[in-house]
Amino acid sequence: MRLFLSAVCMELKTPIQQLTCTSRFVKRGVCSRRQSLWILLILLVVCIAIQTFVARQARNDKLTGLPHLRLAVNKQHLFSTVQNVWEIVHSESSEAVKTDLRSLQTDRTADRHHQNEGYQKQSAYFQSRHVDNLATGSQMEARKVSPVTLLLRKHVTSLGLLGPLAPDSTRKGLTADTPTPSSFLKAHINNVHTKATCHPKSHIFFLKTHKTASSTILNILYRYGESRNLTFALPLNKHSQLFYPFFFASHFVEGVSSRSVREFHIMCNHMRFTKSEVAKVMPKDTFYFSILRNPVAMMESIFIYYKSIPAFHKTRSLDSFLDSSWRNYNSSVKNNHYAHNILAFDFGFDNNAAAEAEDLEERASMAISAIERDFHLILISEYFDESMILLKHALCWSLEDVVSFKLNGRSEQTRHPLSPNTAEKIKRWNALDWKIYLHFNTTFWHKVDSLVGQEQMKREVSQLRELHAKLANSCLKDGGAVNPSQIKEAGLKPFQYGAAVIQGYNLNPHIDRQTKIKCQKLITPELQYTDRLYTQQFPELAAKHRQETRMVSPQRQRSDRTGTMRMAWAREAHHKQIMRRKLSNLKNQKSSTSALLTHKEVNNETSML
Repeated sequence: MRLFLSAVCMELKTPIQQLTCTSRFVKRGVCSRRQSLWILLILLVVCIAIQTFVARQARNDKLTGLPHLRLAVNKQHLFSTVQNVWEIVHSESSEAVKTDLRSLQTDRTADRHHQNEGYQKQSAYFQSRHVDNLATGSQMEARKVSPVTLLLRKHVTSLGLLGPLAPDSTRKGLTADTPTPSSFLKAHINNVHTKATCHPKSHIFFLKTHKTASSTILNILYRYGESRNLTFALPLNKHSQLFYPFFFASHFVEGVSSRSVREFHIMCNHMRFTKSEVAKVMPKDTFYFSILRNPVAMMESIFIYYKSIPAFHKTRSLDSFLDSSWRNYNSSVKNNHYAHNILAFDFGFDNNAAAEAEDLEERASMAISAIERDFHLILISEYFDESMILLKHALCWSLEDVVSFKLNGRSEQTRHPLSPNTAEKIKRWNALDWKIYLHFNTTFWHKVDSLVGQEQMKREVSQLRELHAKLANSCLKDGGAVNPSQIKEAGLKPFQYGAAVIQGYNLNPHIDRQTKIKCQKLITPELQYTDRLYTQQFPELAAKHRQETRMVSPQRQRSDRTGTMRMAWAREAHHKQIMRRKLSNLKNQKSSTSALLTHKEVNNETSML
């Protein structure tokens, strides 16, 4: 630089001009040096202030825990989780990235040398998540995200470890700027995460559909409610069903008309769904869910189980029924609804829809829209374990709450494989059910992705199956289900119906009393469990019912039951008339928008009548 200035001044003509030029450059150099010194002094003061602020913030972190995090998590529970993430990045990153990661961790934990290494890794992991949240729209001051932080997030995301967050309705115990733990952490700190971000739901409605593993879910709900002293919306007069197959009415529930029950928590017995009537019984914040099964497999099961109904009685095989279904099927005959679109029937829709009907698509769209509106979650029987994990997350329950043994299951000797040709016949015969099933089979996996995540789902299903195996080894004498003739305890024998052989369980005799009580609840059949809950919830009514049963003649009992059934039949006929009129109007409307009659309108009109 000096040589350049000298060369410039030497180009001038006179010595005086050269001297003047040189002096000017010297003065400017001195001034610039002074300015540089002032700038350096200011920068030094700023650095000291920043260092003081960082040290003070570090001391605050020691007292308050991780910065900006208010999650009450256990460090020891998180240690192995974050260590796994560290090992993944450590093994797959380049040497430069490793150096950057160690440098970042050193900066973050310089004032925390007294803490263990696992806590340091935990801090780095949560801080990286926090920086990512800031970069995507947080209202807090933006911070610079280092490449290693982005790489860490990339590696974890690529493994499916950063699952979606829980629904807003379940995110409790967090402040507005609190980052929610990922689904990867949920697998390892499920109980802590549940307490911190989720409030278990206790207002639950389950539509129990036929031959869909719904009896097993009923047992899960019974055990959960009984262990927490919750109140069940049980059928009137100690019935096992809510007057199915009639459309449900609120006065079918014991305690509604007498107003002896202030609040119902769980409703889960068989009914034909009517949302407006259910809403009269259950609280506004009730969680509604149900379960579907592939109509092909379900039809094979129904044909065996309900072989005695008029539609099936004269046919020797399922194929023979399907080949002559319209000759053997009469919708006006009692119990024939089991033979045709039973899923649509249980959800409260007209099940008499033919595959070639012009309005089939409109009916299917109407049914699907109504189910999506009225239910928060639809499970799939073919993916029962996955359904239980999804239900666990939706209800904010624990893994122990959703574990179960299969109930009301058939023996393999009564199962008959179906040919592809038979399967196609069933799809055509139950075309409405088939369209409903296809739609919710798709949305089920959307729910898995949004609520749990695929990798998280695999881990929790594996944990659920391990827990099931442990319980089976501890509770069951033979390790699994046995035929009813082999069941030793009469109170544990399931109800037998039709041509199916319904299996049950024997308890392991070498278990202590407390374990026996727990295991017995897991294998108690539906009818016995319902009767026991009714007795616990309504002891006086149960005693009165037993006394009347002994004193009243069988003819009087049949007469009383016939009177009740006649009232239900009258209501059913009136409801069918309304449905026919509405569907007739639906066909005559030209606009597709006005043609889609919602299930809610039908229910409201029925309740008004």
